[in-house]
Amino acid sequence: MKTILLTLVATAALAGLPSFAGAAPAAPTAPARSAEADTAVKAMFEAMEMRRNMVAMYAELQKTMPAMLQRQAVAMVQADTRLDAAQKRQALDRIERMLPAMAESIGRILGDQALVDEMIAAMVPLYTRHYTAEEIRQLTVFYSSPVGRKMMALTPQLSTEGMAIGQRIMMPRIARLMQDMVQDAQKP
Repeated sequence: MKTILLTLVATAALAGLPSFAGAAPAAPTAPARSAEADTAVKAMFEAMEMRRNMVAMYAELQKTMPAMLQRQAVAMVQADTRLDAAQKRQALDRIERMLPAMAESIGRILGDQALVDEMIAAMVPLYTRHYTAEEIRQLTVFYSSPVGRKMMALTPQLSTEGMAIGQRIMMPRIARLMQDMVQDAQKP
């Protein structure tokens, strides 16, 4: 269960970063951080409505979390070759009982405004490492435009749907890999 939680929290954190289709490519060398660049990033985040979009994305994630947790847990139990059918059923029953509390706990984490504040503060240096202050200002113009605003309004929904697609496509492959690893580890 801890692996599931860590996977989902990492996914959620990464999903907080919007896709930047159409954004200028990152500079080949990292520009020096400056107060000017930090200020420009903060202005860009305001234009992007970063806080509102992160809160909305986390709210969408909370809606899909129980089903994602359940799919992941079922796949892990089913792939565990050390368990017989009765043990798998017991494990799945325990997981079913645990999922509501797990989803509620994750919901509290995702609903914590301090999480959003910390994510935003941590992302300022990320952008200043890859963009100059002038490039950030250009991005701000884009995010202030109608298509930029539309992109940001759709980001929470696209992130959620994209994560579901990733789960659907990736998880069977990861489950097979985990099953092969467990089988290999059980060989004499």
